[in-house]
Amino acid sequence: MESANQDINLNSPNKGLVSDTMTDVPVEGATSSANTMLPTGMTEEESEELRIELSKVEEEIHTLRQVLSAKERHANELKRKLGLSPLNELKQNLTKGWQDVQTSNAYLSASATLEDISRSEAYKKTQETLSQAGQKTSAALSTVGTAISRRIGDMRNSATFKSFEDKVGNIKFKVVGGNGNGEGVRSPTEPIPVQDKAPL
Repeated sequence: MESANQDINLNSPNKGLVSDTMTDVPVEGATSSANTMLPTGMTEEESEELRIELSKVEEEIHTLRQVLSAKERHANELKRKLGLSPLNELKQNLTKGWQDVQTSNAYLSASATLEDISRSEAYKKTQETLSQAGQKTSAALSTVGTAISRRIGDMRNSATFKSFEDKVGNIKFKVVGGNGNGEGVRSPTEPIPVQDKAPL
């Protein structure tokens, strides 16, 4: 008997059937095929014919499963060559589903109702009010932004801010010093020298 940890091939035509290794396990009350009891009113020849027919049908089932498997592989190969991936198929299915929804009675009814609402006087008044509120809010935010920008500009030009900026620059110059390539980092208050010769 095979190991209990054996792999089970779910694509096998024999899945769900008793494996060959189990046929030699005795079952209580079972007898050999020669001694099997025939259903009442059936002869040995009729029983043998049915067994042969069953064997043929099972063989046909096995063949059909193999053919189906080959056809599925071929279909997948054709889809791959056409660039149809599972994602593309999903997109197509969603698109078709959305088209089906748009043509459904419920969607058409809801769409007509929404169209009626959008034509109503209450909807138009609400839309105008919201539009005016949006314009006023936009103007107010623009004014606030301009005021803040002006205030920050005034602050940067103040003597206190310039003094603070110079102190931070001097501290940085003292801490960092030169940048390693022979040139020092200049203090923000130190004038920038003019080059005598233009670079080549």
